Amino acid sequence: MTPQKLSKLIGQQREYYATGSTRPLQARQKALSLLEESIRLHQQEICNALVNDLGKCPQEAYMSEIGMVLEEIRYLRRHLAAYLRPRRVATALYQFPSRGVLLPEPYGNVLVMSPWNYPFLLAMGPFAGALAAGNTALLSPSPQSPSTSHLLFQLVEGILPPQWAAVVENAPLEEGGLLDQAFDYLFFTGSPKTGRLVMEKAAHHLTPVTLELGGKSPCVVDETANLPLAARRIVFGKYLNAGQTCVAPDYVLVQEKVKNHLLGYLKKSITECYGTDPLKNPQYGRIVNQAHFDRLTRLLPAPSSQARIAAGGGLDRDHLRIEPTILCDVKADDPVMCEEIFGPILPILTYRTRQEAIEFITARPKPLAFYLFTQNKSAQREFFDRCSFGGGCVNDTIMHLSSTALPFGGVGESGMGRYHGKATLDTFTHWRSVLKSSTRVDPPMRYAPYTEAKEKLCRMFLGGK
Repeated sequence: MTPQKLSKLIGQQREYYATGSTRPLQARQKALSLLEESIRLHQQEICNALVNDLGKCPQEAYMSEIGMVLEEIRYLRRHLAAYLRPRRVATALYQFPSRGVLLPEPYGNVLVMSPWNYPFLLAMGPFAGALAAGNTALLSPSPQSPSTSHLLFQLVEGILPPQWAAVVENAPLEEGGLLDQAFDYLFFTGSPKTGRLVMEKAAHHLTPVTLELGGKSPCVVDETANLPLAARRIVFGKYLNAGQTCVAPDYVLVQEKVKNHLLGYLKKSITECYGTDPLKNPQYGRIVNQAHFDRLTRLLPAPSSQARIAAGGGLDRDHLRIEPTILCDVKADDPVMCEEIFGPILPILTYRTRQEAIEFITARPKPLAFYLFTQNKSAQREFFDRCSFGGGCVNDTIMHLSSTALPFGGVGESGMGRYHGKATLDTFTHWRSVLKSSTRVDPPMRYAPYTEAKEKLCRMFLGGK
């Protein structure tokens, strides 16, 4: 699509929003119902697209993408009327008699930019939320997952008019392209590097943004943890989607006394989940493209490195597959610890004291997720009091992402803003603060000329003296 056609489409969406057609509750409910029905009818096509782009098996495709989108849409539809009611708030005594109320309104024309790693989930989740909030919406999916991107275009084109909701494949980013257009809200999921560009471009129009980014999410395992269960859940969270998950455990910090025990259980869990030859397992995904594959192989230890491959390490360049891999004897300044891995490589580092582990984590940018395996409630309190992160789990990995009741988002370099469930509606809704004052009573305290008596009343009501 040329910049001229893109600009024309955005103009049409602005005109459609101005008619008020997207704002009635019935219109929003209809849009959500049409999306849900279309997704249910085309589940096989969605699975096929995810196989083409990432080699996802059908159960993983449904569990980690299709089912979660359906759950989000169903939740939004069920709670929409209640969440969009005006909210009554208390007013101060000096404002008597008056009422405070928060009134919702859509932002207007919303842009959703989605990534390639969960190309259906991370596109349709926020896109559905933008429509539920009464906006017009433009979805720009990643060109690195072309099969899913084209399917998204077909799904939306078949049920909603483009002036209300549209998908733009391979949207231009050059001069006059997508990021140079004016939107009323911008929702981006992707890398911190691109997130900085998005925020910089949005600043030109003072467009509010939600940035869902990433980072090196730590996983701490202490000496009280249930090690067999911890290993199984770490393997699930790390190697799902071949490690290409923004909230995957990026590295493990394990108490040095139990390192060897944990390593044994991790190897056993990998074999139980993916067999003795994961590269031949059809349920194990692949790397998205050659460039990403090559970047990941460069993170494997060089012959001269102290770090060693403790499990996995096998490569299938022709099919872009990397075995579930574990690295031991990793140092903090090794290449694998200097960037987000975003692949099936798991470094294992050790710590001696809880203080040492906390200092290691807090010396680095704030991560999107944090995982703690422990039976010690004191350890939970101390890690949560001192470590900043977007969200996380105790004795599990990545499952917090699946809850509509838990807002999801980052902090610092891992992002800003939150969504899922009610938080999705709040993200795409502007809540206007309105004070409704009485016309029957008009206290004279605020009006000039000011007197000593008025000043005493003012001090009494404002500040308490």
